[in-house]
Amino acid sequence: MRANRMAAAGSTQRSHLAPARADNDPAAEFDLDDRQRGGVQSIERAFAILKEVAHNREGIGLAALSKRVGLHNSTTFHLVQTMVSLGYIRQVKDTKRYRIGRPLFALAASSLDEIEMVSLATPILEELSRQTGESSHFAVRMGPSVVILARTSGPGAFQMADRVGVVRPAHCTALGKVILAALEPDQLERHLERTELNAFTPKSIIEPDRLRREIEEVRRTGIAFDDGEFDPEVRCVAVPVRDFTGQVIGAIGISGPVWRLSIQVLQSRTRTVQEAAARLSSGFGFQGGSATERRDDTPVRD
Repeated sequence: MRANRMAAAGSTQRSHLAPARADNDPAAEFDLDDRQRGGVQSIERAFAILKEVAHNREGIGLAALSKRVGLHNSTTFHLVQTMVSLGYIRQVKDTKRYRIGRPLFALAASSLDEIEMVSLATPILEELSRQTGESSHFAVRMGPSVVILARTSGPGAFQMADRVGVVRPAHCTALGKVILAALEPDQLERHLERTELNAFTPKSIIEPDRLRREIEEVRRTGIAFDDGEFDPEVRCVAVPVRDFTGQVIGAIGISGPVWRLSIQVLQSRTRTVQEAAARLSSGFGFQGGSATERRDDTPVRD
């Protein structure tokens, strides 16, 4: 009798609860799968929005953003507001446009360390050396100078012997001129005020006004040359490498002996160096135009 009352009470209690899912209930499995697909879809939409916002460096409004990602305004708004609350997207008060938030930059910057840079750069440098027959280099800014993070030698004789980790002056190397050209005007002026422009060869540029003109030309063309300015026996060409924000984080170039690399030969190999820079920039998350299509007018990241 007592057992019957307990069973009845248990039955009554369970009737007020959602029914338990049987392991072999196909309808329940379908509901779970549908929820999982919905979650994946939301993630896909969120990343589509992030990518579109990142592509528009001046910001993008809600209507334009919705159209670009193919979503209804209300759907886009709710997803964007979630990312705004997390800080990964921010809204500019004056224009109401959306831009990438600082936490996203911090996440990307923390993962892009020197080891990762070298890992990404080395195979591209190896291919560049095979294509040009010359030594290839990838350098980043280090205070007033540049440091070689990665290098490879070409298949030909008489290769340059610069080792990884060597520091070079910025004002008389092609790699360094690319870095200087990416500085904001006030940053460049501070650099000129604080840095002694030493002469390493008779061709070294040591006059500030002349260097300003040289850097302006590099900004205009996105290409820098070193015509025996650091080593009288060496010529170089270099172009910028960008990260996912579009900022210049380094430079890639080739170098070789002056008797093999005339200025004309260097110019003919510029396109190959630019293509290597575009591949490396893509590895760092840059999704803009190629190096051959874009002026070098984006500030360098400190």
